[in-house]
Formats: sequence, C-alpha cells, structure tokens
Amino acid sequence: MSKNRPVVIGIAGGSGSGKTSVTNSIYEVFKEHSVVVIEQDYYYKDQSHLEFEERLATNYDHPLAFDTDLLITHINELLERRPIEKPVYNYALHTRSEETILIEPKDVIILEGILVLEDQRLRELMDIKLFVDTDGDLRIIRRLLRDINERGRTIDSVIEQYLTVVRPMHNQFIEPTKRYADVIIPEGGQNEVAIDLMVTKIKTILE
Repeated sequence: MSKNRPVVIGIAGGSGSGKTSVTNSIYEVFKEHSVVVIEQDYYYKDQSHLEFEERLATNYDHPLAFDTDLLITHINELLERRPIEKPVYNYALHTRSEETILIEPKDVIILEGILVLEDQRLRELMDIKLFVDTDGDLRIIRRLLRDINERGRTIDSVIEQYLTVVRPMHNQFIEPTKRYADVIIPEGGQNEVAIDLMVTKIKTILE
C-alpha cells in the first residue's frame, strides 16, 4: 500500500437503514489491507456538566447531539497518519465515558452514522459519499426488533420515540443529506451489486 492520503468513505442513512451492514461488507473486503471504521455515535457530546434528568432529554437524532468538531479533528489526524483516542459513549449514564479507544491510522477510513453527510466540513474530507436508502416501514421494523431484543425496550416506548423524535428528525435532517451522496444504495446490506461496485471503486483509488 502506498503512503498516500487515506481514502475516506462516508456512509449515511436513517436508523435501521442497513448502513452498518454495508459498512461491514466493505470492511470484510479490506480487512486484510488496512481499514478502520469510525462510528459517528461514539462522538455524542460529553454531557457530564448536565444533571442526569437533563441528560435523559437528549435528542440523539439531532445534529447538535454530536461533537462534530472533535470528529473532524480526528479524521484530519488520521489523514495525517497520526493515531487518535476515539471517545466512548456511556448510554447508561447518557454522557461520554472516561475510557477511549486507540485507533491507528489506516489506508481506508469508513465514517458511518446517521448524519455523517450533514456537515459540509465532514463531507469535504470524504472521497466517496454513500447514502443507504431504505423504506421507512422496514427501518421502523428493524429498529423495533433491535431495541426490544437487544436493548430491553417495550414496543410502546420504541414506537413513541420513533413518532416523536426519530421520524421527524429523519425527515428534517437525515433524508435531505441524500442529495450530497455520490451513490445511493437502496435496501442496504442486501444490495450486493452496489457493494461490489463500491469495493471496485475503492480498490481503484487505493491503487
């Protein structure tokens, strides 16, 4: 691999769209090379200055929930081939954890999250911008199953959160970023043709 600038791939899409599946598919191909995944939701803002009750009101689907400045700084560090200390978010305490994760620079940087295409400064760091576009009914079903099975939530609480926060934020902030994408991938991880095309493109850039 050359010591040229790493390739940065942004993968956006709504909650339950399948963007993590697309990310994992690309990661699997390049894991023998040199690839790192940076998840946007590790970069939720530190809320330790707030009372716990205030933290509970956090809208995690709003652009202002993220410490985008830190994320941009970290991507720039990785582009300069310098390691970073990726933050960790504690969802039980609703604030940033004391611990961090050491991330070494790699040739391919995959930046994955619901709003990675929302900030122009982030977009300008990306070589390829993907938007995983999946129908709302599929996304709510996936979110229901995930939150009930993995996070111990009730059906009522998931639906209420979806209707009051997730859906309006998706329509206001996430869906509009589709226009910035170079490639829109329908149906996420099931779309093998689109993923193969992406892999070929990334290999071309790396060579």
